[in-house]
Amino acid sequence: MGDSTLWTKKYLPKTAREVVGQEAAVRVLKEFAEHYKKQKRKACIVYGPSGSGKTAAAYAVAADLGLEVLEVNASDFRNKEQIDSVVGTASKQMSLFSKGKLILVDEVDGLSGMQDRGGIAALTKLIGESAFPVVCTATDVFDRKFSGLRQASMMVDFQPLHLSHVFDILKKICTSEKIACADEDLRTLARRAGGDARAAINDLQMLCGFSRELKKLQLDELSQREQTDTIINALMKVFKTTDPLVAAASFDNVQEDLDEVLLWVDENLPKEYEKPADLSRAYDFVSRADIMRSRIRRWQHWRFLVYVGAYLSAGVAVSKDEKYRKFVQYERTKRLLKIWMANQKYQKRKAIAEKIAGRTRTSARRALQDTLPYIQEIFRKSADAELVEGISSELDLDKEEVEWLKK
Repeated sequence: MGDSTLWTKKYLPKTAREVVGQEAAVRVLKEFAEHYKKQKRKACIVYGPSGSGKTAAAYAVAADLGLEVLEVNASDFRNKEQIDSVVGTASKQMSLFSKGKLILVDEVDGLSGMQDRGGIAALTKLIGESAFPVVCTATDVFDRKFSGLRQASMMVDFQPLHLSHVFDILKKICTSEKIACADEDLRTLARRAGGDARAAINDLQMLCGFSRELKKLQLDELSQREQTDTIINALMKVFKTTDPLVAAASFDNVQEDLDEVLLWVDENLPKEYEKPADLSRAYDFVSRADIMRSRIRRWQHWRFLVYVGAYLSAGVAVSKDEKYRKFVQYERTKRLLKIWMANQKYQKRKAIAEKIAGRTRTSARRALQDTLPYIQEIFRKSADAELVEGISSELDLDKEEVEWLKK
């Protein structure tokens, strides 16, 4: 290898036109930075999956506009004082070369936890006072704690890169570095990166940096990249695209199983899809996924799992005519909690009914249907404390059971 420069740095886009696969988003970002003083919102949040070109686009836009970039990483400062010191000073001072400036706050969703108390609020305040455009990058910025920051910022959505985009990037590098390779092998390498261009470039440099040749044997030895994705990021890929190829692998690398994924989709689908026709088509695919789950449980036909995943990802994605531009905070399903609470309630009723059945020499079912409702009425409305205490003692009810009967 001629030098030790990382190819991810060496082949960064030099201009906005060189940013692959994000043309519409880059235009919005450039418009924001170029006409910053006229913008109502004084910051721009560029969000999307890893390796989709967020940071590269910020540098490319700054280069086009002749702006100096001051980059800080959100994980490097954790509270109000540090943000005031680092970002606050930079947002008010002119560049050393009297050029304009673009302040890049990378990985802003790294601000989380108790140690970051006041950090998000401080950053939001500084944005309103900054004399220069502020660009924040994030993978997931839809947590409730970022609501103030989102309101103060323009949101720019970077989609997961398509396989063809990653392939084009790798092909250009191979041509420049004079690497011998077959397009099929290069496409395989691009596919394994899962839309992460940075990961694909790093893999290419690792495999070919010295040999200048990409062999199929090397690809076979390279284990499938283990990517752990958050369920929120996976939902964004499905809900914010109409491309089935982009959506198809969305849930492959999340830690939740497909039963849990179905509940997440079911909970958040009505929040995202507003048009009745879109919602109807999407729920048709969700119902098909549920049917396949039932067949798996009944017949143990595990090969149907591929259909469950396809219906919940690509099926739901293509159900809409176009992607929705609004911002939705996705939430964990409440159904499991409701089921648990209902089960707890039923178990309490069943335990009391069994005690009644034992004292009245009837079946638990008969006690549940006929006797329990009357006892509940007595406990709820009777002013006779001795009567309530007597029944409690006769049935050997504990405090929790007595409180339940009084509700």
